[in-house]
Amino acid sequence: MTYSMGIDIGGTFTDCVVVESGRDPCILKCPSTPGEFERGFMNVLGIAAEHYGKDLPGFLREVDSIVHGTTVSTNALVVRNTAPVGLIATEGHPDVLTLREAPRKRPWNWKLDFPDPYVPRNRTIGVGGRIDALGAEVSPLVENDVRNAVAYFRRAGVEAIAVSLLWSIANPHHELRVLEIIRELWPEVPVSLSHEVNPIPREYRRTISTVIDASLRPVVGAYIGGLETALRAAGYRNRLLIANCVGGMMPPEEIVEKPIYSVMSGPTLAPVAARHLTTEADVIVVDMGGTTFDVSAIRAGQIVVTPEAMIYPHDMLGLPKVDVRSVGAGGGSIAWVDLGGLLRVGPRSAGAKPGPACYGAGGTEATVTDANVVLGIIDPDFFLGGRIKLHRNLAEQAVGKIASQLSIGLVEAAYAIYTTCNHNMIAAIEDITVNEGINPRDSYLVSGGGATACHIAEMADVLGLKRFMIPKLSAGLSAFGGLVSDIRWEAVGSLHTDSRAFGLDDVNRLLGELRGRCDAFLDRAQVPPEQRSFEYAFMGRYEYQSWEIEVPFDPAAGRLKAGNLEALVAAFNRMHERIYSIKDETNIVEFVTWKVTAVGEGRRIAGDPGNGARAAAATLAPKAHRPVYIHRQGGMKPVPVFDGTACVAGGKIVGPAVIEESTTTILLLPGMVATTDDAGNYRIAIE
Repeated sequence: MTYSMGIDIGGTFTDCVVVESGRDPCILKCPSTPGEFERGFMNVLGIAAEHYGKDLPGFLREVDSIVHGTTVSTNALVVRNTAPVGLIATEGHPDVLTLREAPRKRPWNWKLDFPDPYVPRNRTIGVGGRIDALGAEVSPLVENDVRNAVAYFRRAGVEAIAVSLLWSIANPHHELRVLEIIRELWPEVPVSLSHEVNPIPREYRRTISTVIDASLRPVVGAYIGGLETALRAAGYRNRLLIANCVGGMMPPEEIVEKPIYSVMSGPTLAPVAARHLTTEADVIVVDMGGTTFDVSAIRAGQIVVTPEAMIYPHDMLGLPKVDVRSVGAGGGSIAWVDLGGLLRVGPRSAGAKPGPACYGAGGTEATVTDANVVLGIIDPDFFLGGRIKLHRNLAEQAVGKIASQLSIGLVEAAYAIYTTCNHNMIAAIEDITVNEGINPRDSYLVSGGGATACHIAEMADVLGLKRFMIPKLSAGLSAFGGLVSDIRWEAVGSLHTDSRAFGLDDVNRLLGELRGRCDAFLDRAQVPPEQRSFEYAFMGRYEYQSWEIEVPFDPAAGRLKAGNLEALVAAFNRMHERIYSIKDETNIVEFVTWKVTAVGEGRRIAGDPGNGARAAAATLAPKAHRPVYIHRQGGMKPVPVFDGTACVAGGKIVGPAVIEESTTTILLLPGMVATTDDAGNYRIAIE
């Protein structure tokens, strides 16, 4: 086999990164196809086959693996285009999704309506029966209640069922019996059980993740099924892997079984790529596409994971996931003037259809891309390497409407759109850094996304950064991340104990069970033993503390010994101090949940891009000059334009300048110096 491929579907473009044996990776793009994302997937495969001079079946016969990051589940959640779900809860506890975690957001805002629960109350049915916190059956399951609930759900048009009963994590017997009854009465309906989806003690988080999982089962199942059918019909016979929200890949059948893990899976691969591209310990990773701007972070070499991920507008995901913050700022973000006469950019986007006005596909509203064309940053004749011709006159007409509303000139209006978008993105960066007590100047910044390189120079200048990287494959950073990511899967179990009376035998028994489930997953994923590894973590808290934090640990041979308790407590204290700046070494530590992560070592691309030696500095000649708006210099100025394909290792380019790659355009401001490394990545220093 010759090729490996990473494909990431965004709101505007579908990115494809191809690695050919013995050659540098190649990036290709095509417009996304909202509503039929699998068609865009197949379209970009056709472009890749054409690029390598082959027909599609012949090309696919030489592809050994395809990894795929998808936004299908995320888009379905955002627009609430998910399957209608029926929820079976414990009798007397039907309002877990309504009450959430009790505190009302912004309690003094009297204009704020109480948000509707993810599953309406008329599709939430309580059933008799009770398990207590120790797993004992207080009262037996009332099976007739379950049968009545299933009959009601069928009449109500439910397409999936979620089951979340109290303390099923201590004893899942009632949930499993509910599943048996549903299978007897309605075999084809998808069912999600809370003790399988998210076995944690917190009722809201366990329940919300279960109903989200259930609501996505028909959506993700149909998409993955259609995609696999199209691939097989085209002649592909090898491995397909799907990105998950924990920064790794899973086989399609595993994602279909737990579709909640596909939520925000595409953007989680950007920090995976960044960690491969740099050895810096603390990194900010940004990715601007056509619709959104995503920000993530690496701290002390580890990708930041959050248990507080929100699903628009008011619900939590309920599962820990790679911490990606998103705002509606992309190349297709639409500029508009509000009733107060202030310019706004986004969150509404022109998307792939009709796209920015300059696409000539029917869009008439000014977007960020239109502003970049007016400012001279983007060459209309060299968009995507010339494969798409843009229309400067249409961009000027669209931006001109904003100029008229603001009573300013055309170029001034374009720059106002440009810099407003930049400050929206800066706010997102500050949210994951400054708002959490981290100075962004202490981190290295890796810029991804096809549109980001037009904007990152001004953003870095405002943030006060002194250096950042624009990878050679920045326009397909997430797709590249899929190619260098591992297969990852988590097994979680709840077992409450504390440092005062630590249940060593019980903990080891649970860890053994979780390790066994991880091994079974890796067997299903066909990962050979020599490529397997396992990561361990616990969720802990001080006694009487409300919330837990995740703490990694490394048990020898997967088992704890009597002398390990002191190390577990010390690790918790260190993590607590790192997160909250304080620790209490005299306090009792409670251990609540335990997690084992199965890791199947991913592909390691030869040369480890960005980490090799650099050649001596070389002088590069521009291919042309063109007027570009440089705010610091007061307007449109002639700027040298460089051909990115001619930038050799060690080559230096001094700003102001424009560097044109086939999939992105880089703007350098005065005082910035870009040096290419051995893999073609641009490392920018600000003097």
